[in-house]
Amino acid sequence: MSVLALEQLVAGYGPIRVVRNVSLAVDEGEVVALLGRNGAGKTTTLKAALGMVRVFSGRVLYRGRDITRLATHRRAMLGMGYVPDDRRIFPELTVRENLEVAIKPLKKVSGWTIGRIYRLMPWLREIERRRGGFLSGGEQQMLTIARTMMGNPEVLLLDEPTEGLAPHFVRLVGELVKELKSSGTAVLLAEQNLRFITPLADRVYVLESGELRLEGTMAAMAERQEVRALLAL
Repeated sequence: MSVLALEQLVAGYGPIRVVRNVSLAVDEGEVVALLGRNGAGKTTTLKAALGMVRVFSGRVLYRGRDITRLATHRRAMLGMGYVPDDRRIFPELTVRENLEVAIKPLKKVSGWTIGRIYRLMPWLREIERRRGGFLSGGEQQMLTIARTMMGNPEVLLLDEPTEGLAPHFVRLVGELVKELKSSGTAVLLAEQNLRFITPLADRVYVLESGELRLEGTMAAMAERQEVRALLAL
């Protein structure tokens, strides 16, 4: 059974249907990439899974349970985590305080703690007293992901996590995704950087103009000219 599944989802804003008939699934310990150019509907798909935009039809399933009409905060309590593309940290709080406010009681011994986060990202410990508003863009992005991990999600939705980042931080994001996968966390990753997701993803769905055009294993999709053309590579 998939941790998260979308079935024939139609969603958007107000009366506008942005994504149409999108079906996808993410299993435990699997990294699934949602590829597409800007405006393809990737963010809307993630927000629909989280209950943040209007769903016209279709279903959102969490471990087989229909949560289509469940409030966003209830989905978070079930085990869904979300890292938006605009780095929503608390600028007046320190790095450590940003992590502390996200602490959620552990469901399992191997869950995420501040100590474990610091072992994975030791540089965060070095700047733990620095306020969020004084961090670089890359540091803020890493802190956003780390803070979401503190909630110990069973499925993590990442929206364009490498956009605008220097190569050093792109590499760090990749390492984090690998660590999440090895810990059994399901990851749905919206991206347009094929080079970044190729060594990370197990499977790929390709969106164009709000509709799924292609899907398959990462190995197969990376070689298809249609995928490269859609991403203008």
